[in-house]
Amino acid sequence: MIFSIIRTTRLLLAVSWLLLASGATFAADAPYPGTRTLATKHSFDTLLNRLERAIESNGMGLVAQASASRGAAARGVKIPGNAVLEVFRNDYAVRMLAASVPAGIEAPLRVYVIENPDKTTTVVYRLPSAVFAPYGNAQLDVMARELDPIFEKIVRDATGK
Repeated sequence: MIFSIIRTTRLLLAVSWLLLASGATFAADAPYPGTRTLATKHSFDTLLNRLERAIESNGMGLVAQASASRGAAARGVKIPGNAVLEVFRNDYAVRMLAASVPAGIEAPLRVYVIENPDKTTTVVYRLPSAVFAPYGNAQLDVMARELDPIFEKIVRDATGK
């Protein structure tokens, strides 16, 4: 029995080491359900501006924006551009909380913009239906299905895809 545990532990350590050595990333290999990733031809700043306009033109609000690259630049450190846009609207927030107070941690919903080595950008977001699905709440599901096409259109409008 003890030898079986030792062999299993050694095997798990070896596999873990191989994955780390190969540069495998679990997030890239196994994203959350409903994750959408779109490569674009736009520069980082151009896509951010296009997303901001698309959020507004699709009737949603840009609640907040966080950017490690801009924070680093303020300290004199250059890293590839990245930003998280937090998007929601108050009428959806009221409906969400009426359906489930614990679901409040999910809002605002996020759109992640990543600058690629070739200076193009990638957009990553999760469909609202996937974000709210774990709550198993019919009212949240209805609301999230309304939000799915809005988020898809925001990203489509901004990326041109």
